[in-house]
Amino acid sequence: MVNILINDIVPIIVIMALGYICGKFSYFDDDQRQGLNKVVLNIALPAALFISIIKATREMLAQDATLTAIGFIGVIVMFMVCYYLCRLLFHRSIQEAAVNALIAGSPTIGFLGFAVLDPIYGDTVSTNLVIAIISIVVNAVTIPIGMYLINLGQAKDRAKLSAETVVDAKGDVTVDPSKDAKADKTAELLVHGSSNASKNKNGNLQALLNALKQPVRWAPLPAIILVLLGVHVPNQVAATFDLIAKTNSGVAVLAAGLALSTVKFSLGWETIWNTFFRLILTPAVFLGMGLLCGMGGDIDKISMLVMAVALPPAFSGIIISSRYNIYIKEGASTTAVSTVVFAATCLPWIRLVPCSACTEPFP
Repeated sequence: MVNILINDIVPIIVIMALGYICGKFSYFDDDQRQGLNKVVLNIALPAALFISIIKATREMLAQDATLTAIGFIGVIVMFMVCYYLCRLLFHRSIQEAAVNALIAGSPTIGFLGFAVLDPIYGDTVSTNLVIAIISIVVNAVTIPIGMYLINLGQAKDRAKLSAETVVDAKGDVTVDPSKDAKADKTAELLVHGSSNASKNKNGNLQALLNALKQPVRWAPLPAIILVLLGVHVPNQVAATFDLIAKTNSGVAVLAAGLALSTVKFSLGWETIWNTFFRLILTPAVFLGMGLLCGMGGDIDKISMLVMAVALPPAFSGIIISSRYNIYIKEGASTTAVSTVVFAATCLPWIRLVPCSACTEPFP
């Protein structure tokens, strides 16, 4: 366990801290930070997901049907539970709760999945399959759901503001302050929405289509089709994807540190709850689901699954939060605190659900 902490977890914290320091000292400007994010999300991660899936076989997918079902159902259910609890407990708006679910309700499997699981469990087909399954759900299902909810919340705000505004002869939009004290905060949404209403009558559908256009969303699909068809990709082709995929972990962790350096964060009850939900409650639910579904006989796979969903919050959520200027302070606080606390919570989970490669006892 000590070796796992020193060799696997500490380097992640150090590299992330390096990215944070680089961001604070403006070593990278905004364009360069966005460039690193694009390298990870649009090139390295899709390649890593593709190559990890095509190493599997149809027999392996059939054998891991339970794992696949738990991964798909569990991630989506916990995402929606996080969304509704955020609205219920902290009275957040639809879009704020959606961003919260993208952060606290989703593991950063794309950024840290390979960086954490491969050193602990080994670079095996089973490890890659677990990462691929969770990545597919997070990137191809929950992110489009989150984007849909954000768009839905903004549309409702625009509809509400449209009844509380006055348009003068010049076409300028002003908000009646007697209608809503919070109107000024979201007035920009009305102006933006009114200028595009005629061009895009179905913003929810467009949000889903835009989300699915990203390589990280659709890259796993052709790989799954190839596996289901029994098509074997030559090693020479796989080596090409391997080369770019290997850049994913290091660049992703550095980019995560840069993202955290751009926002202010503080510790509050909401941050504490989000951290508990992400690092304790979610993996506990998956462990229970795995045992109830008969995965107790394959302790290695259930250990990988628990660790995959026990990762810190999805950094893609922070990127979306910053882009839409929604839930920034709380989202950044949750991401920063959870990432640091993960160094302490990962070891108890490994001890509670040990794998064959994690047999070294605590000192």
